[in-house]
Amino acid sequence: MAYITKEKLFSVAWFKAYSMILIGSFIMAAGFVLFVSPYKMAPGGVYGIAIVLHYVLNLPIGLIGLAIDIPLTIIAIRILGPKFGIKTIAGFVLLSGWISLLEFTWGYQPLVEGDPLLSAIFGGLLIGFGLGLIFRSKASSGGSDIIAMILNKYTGVSVGQLLIVVDATIVLISLVAFDDWKIPLYSWIVIFISGKVVDAVIQGVSYDKTCIIISDKPDEIRDRILNDLNRGGTFIPANGMYSGDDKRMIYTVVSRREVAMLQDYIREIDPSAFMTVIDANEIFGDGFKQLPDKQ
Repeated sequence: MAYITKEKLFSVAWFKAYSMILIGSFIMAAGFVLFVSPYKMAPGGVYGIAIVLHYVLNLPIGLIGLAIDIPLTIIAIRILGPKFGIKTIAGFVLLSGWISLLEFTWGYQPLVEGDPLLSAIFGGLLIGFGLGLIFRSKASSGGSDIIAMILNKYTGVSVGQLLIVVDATIVLISLVAFDDWKIPLYSWIVIFISGKVVDAVIQGVSYDKTCIIISDKPDEIRDRILNDLNRGGTFIPANGMYSGDDKRMIYTVVSRREVAMLQDYIREIDPSAFMTVIDANEIFGDGFKQLPDKQ
């Protein structure tokens, strides 16, 4: 199946993938135990439910999460087929194990006493960073994404939208359980920050910029890009919507520092030029990162 990726046993790729799962699950566990769960925040997912049940029924968070993940995965395999490889199973088992270990050794005291906002911020950072590492290994930590995929099969609604619905429902459950509006609000902060961090880990944090330039003097701008910035680019045939004139649009990628230099060059060559600057993630090719192997 397309969802399953296999690395050769004990190969470099295998060690890299499972190292990311091991480290990522520990970082996630630290985010939950040290920052999120002590303040009763329930930021969606299986462990949002586990945190609510911990405070309502006095059950250990790690074991509750595992007890929910195992039947969820079995049901998903029966409904969706074998789309969840051994790495996903390793992901949620390790996450449960790390959380249980931290619960036993650390307890349920917050690392930062009396500051739920700071805890929400750093909890979101750790959970997002750990989950991003797990996703980069082409695995999953189980949980709400599995629920969303099952619902997607029967509703046709996109997995992304269903994830929002599932997490929002869990957050509302925490409101009902604890009768405190601050808890769901802090939980939403955790969800927002962790989502942004996951994107940054997967896509990469980059200061590179994509520049699109339309000018009546494209050759002079090209010379500056090639000779002064030592960058490449592409001419793209274009046609003016109003004037109908044929033009050559320049497409190039430069660093953040080089954007300011390029703007100065264009201002000097053609002050009436049109330039668009766009944030660029994961730039691969000559002068940037090498294209990675994708499975």
